[in-house]
Amino acid sequence: MDILNPAISDYLLAHSTPADDLLRDLAAETVDAYPDAAVMQISHDEGEFFTMLVRMLGAKNAVEVGVFTGYSSICVARGLADGGKLIACDVSEEWTSIARKYWERAGLTDRIDLRIAPAIETLRALPTDPVIDFAFVDADKEGYPDYYAELVPRMRPGGVIALDNVLRSGRVVDDSAQEPADIAIRRINDIVVADDRVDSVMLPLRDGVTLARKK
Repeated sequence: MDILNPAISDYLLAHSTPADDLLRDLAAETVDAYPDAAVMQISHDEGEFFTMLVRMLGAKNAVEVGVFTGYSSICVARGLADGGKLIACDVSEEWTSIARKYWERAGLTDRIDLRIAPAIETLRALPTDPVIDFAFVDADKEGYPDYYAELVPRMRPGGVIALDNVLRSGRVVDDSAQEPADIAIRRINDIVVADDRVDSVMLPLRDGVTLARKK
């Protein structure tokens, strides 16, 4: 199911702040290096949305679950307030080697703390103090419920969790779509809307983004 008409997609991108040379180069290198996996990289308008959202929150402490080649990390880190830090969780040294190169080029290495380990282990090892201002989850879909469960108690009041791919290309409304990832996304969507610790909204941004704001 097409969530976004290609013509509308082009129009949206044409009417958003354009990507700079660094982000364009990163996107191109990702496609060249991983043509079959490049779809995991967020679109530029989504990246601009997160940069703006992080700035509006005045966020200093952020967490990212799922780095890939680092496009979203740059967008989040650029939005952090002075002295801010992004804990970036991934399991791939190969993918994040590209991310590291572009983080350095962007002058963001002091803002991004890469943790190579299963994300659930990294999250469980974080202090339980509610100090996280912003979290972005864009990793293995089966892990979303567990990542969310670890993040919510650690979010400060007013902090926001963003969950990507919550529409699964429309598969969430297709009863025949029963892959583990489909089931996990339906589950996390139900969990978030029923969670009285947060206010939430699901946006038709690219493949669907849910924002959950800690009360």
